[in-house]
Amino acid sequence: MTAGGARTLVVVPTYNEAARLDEAAFAACVAREAEVGFLFVDDGSTDGTPAVLERLAACSPERLLWMRLERNGGKAEAVRRGVLAAVERGAELVGYWDADLATPLGAIVAFRDLLDAEPALHLVMGARIQLLGRRIVRRAARHYIGRAFATAASVALGVPVYDTQCGAKLFRASPEMRRVFSAPFGSRWIFDVELLARMAAWSGLDLRDTVYEYPLTSWEDVAGSRLRARDFLRAPRELAAIYWRYGRRRGRAGEWG
Repeated sequence: MTAGGARTLVVVPTYNEAARLDEAAFAACVAREAEVGFLFVDDGSTDGTPAVLERLAACSPERLLWMRLERNGGKAEAVRRGVLAAVERGAELVGYWDADLATPLGAIVAFRDLLDAEPALHLVMGARIQLLGRRIVRRAARHYIGRAFATAASVALGVPVYDTQCGAKLFRASPEMRRVFSAPFGSRWIFDVELLARMAAWSGLDLRDTVYEYPLTSWEDVAGSRLRARDFLRAPRELAAIYWRYGRRRGRAGEWG
């Protein structure tokens, strides 16, 4: 694989996505945006996903890339492996995006422009905020669970954060961010929170100055999510583990207990 000159390379983790991967949307994005590419990471799919990715890559071999993990290791590890591969291929900006395209691909350009305009930022992440003039379609139950989770995540991180779990993020391929992805995540599903904790504890970044939550103009809940009730039940335990592992190692004394 080569980065094909794509300055921005976005990782898309996939697992058994053959029936719902929108090939046309990804192909149209790279045709429209000359500096954007995608790296699909197949996480040991058991359906026809690899064949779909191979067909999609043929549309633009230099900017629609894919790699296969032999065994299913979960979204966190698929994203991490993809990010490391994207960095190795020389991308300046790297991100990850949910394969269901709940967040439209057009937001990548908005995230990129914000990183270009604000040199102090290391990470831009989508935030699903229902405001007038925006179309955020989300089931009520998941919305309220999400608000409770965000409150708990804010306590664990020591900073107010609205939406850690939106699957749309873009960041600089800086030494600080490379370190964040240097080791497997301890959390399987809420690794987004662990990512932020590592930014502070491992790279010494002040999240208030280096992370920007971008209010999305459009987001729609897509059927087929693999999140289950038991995953939300695990969240308090995983949040506690994140706090105890990283909280006391913050670069600035006194910020995290």
